[in-house]
Amino acid sequence: MPRLPFLIPDRFTLSLVGTVVLASVMPCRGEAAVAVNALTNVAVGLLFFLHGAKLSREAVLAGATHWRLHALVLASTFILFPLLGLAFKPLFSPLVSPALYAGVLFLCTLPSTVQSSIAFTSIARGNVPAAVCAASASSLIGIFVTPALVGIVVDSQSAAVRSPWHTVGNIVAQLLVPFVAGQLLRPVVAPWLDRHRRALRFVDQGSILLVVYMAFSEAINEGLWHHLGLRTLAGLVVADGALLGAALLITGWVGKRLRFDRADRITIVFCGSKKSLASGIPMAKVIFSSQAIGIAVLPLMLFHQMQLMVCAALAQRWGDRAARAETLPVDAR
Repeated sequence: MPRLPFLIPDRFTLSLVGTVVLASVMPCRGEAAVAVNALTNVAVGLLFFLHGAKLSREAVLAGATHWRLHALVLASTFILFPLLGLAFKPLFSPLVSPALYAGVLFLCTLPSTVQSSIAFTSIARGNVPAAVCAASASSLIGIFVTPALVGIVVDSQSAAVRSPWHTVGNIVAQLLVPFVAGQLLRPVVAPWLDRHRRALRFVDQGSILLVVYMAFSEAINEGLWHHLGLRTLAGLVVADGALLGAALLITGWVGKRLRFDRADRITIVFCGSKKSLASGIPMAKVIFSSQAIGIAVLPLMLFHQMQLMVCAALAQRWGDRAARAETLPVDAR
């Protein structure tokens, strides 16, 4: 029983589910939708400003010299995942709709998480400075790489992807400019952010919930639930589970074959097998047309909860194992 709590969704996941239910019952329409969409654009800009302002240059530089580890994490995030998504397409396409599998492929192009990758690495007694650097680099590089990968692996007709020039312009205006502004103003705003860290967490999560509400309102207005049955959702669970399982197994195996030590292998697994909901949902708003966002982010929302549950269990297990090893005599280790 003490090990069951990792199966219980966290509060933010429950909030996401509640937001989807709210959008299903009370979708935003008409002039209200125009106002909420404008507010959502401001929220996305604020979210990436905070990402830039919270990214510590010192912490990144502390682990930046470990280039082999970072190269492997980036290769897993931006090469392995898209290849897995394309390889699994013939297998799982019969189980899900083309638009929904486009969301799976979009998930494969996203950067790694930052906070949870670092947290799980710490719990499992991994290389935390390297995790900070690898996850932060992935988040920054993803601003440029994800839209390019979407253009390569996602069928624009099945997913209603915006034109490349429109996407680049929105990426720069809504994501990159606020991020750079946050980095430049970090020396000024960092002390204030540190003092109000708990309150700003609601800003982060509130921004994502607002984007989810707007996205699913658009999808509901387009008849989302009429196109998704239980069989399709079950197929999505299988597809997401296969992606996560393959990523965990491959990153662990490759890290061992390349003779990384235990702490580095833990960092590679947690940073190389996870996808960022915080970056993914705002990016979906920029990349996909409004009526396609809801179905595009559904695979990501499911994958988010699955990766938290599985990685929490792994982190706890590996952390307990490391703690037991530390209590043994040197000769017995």
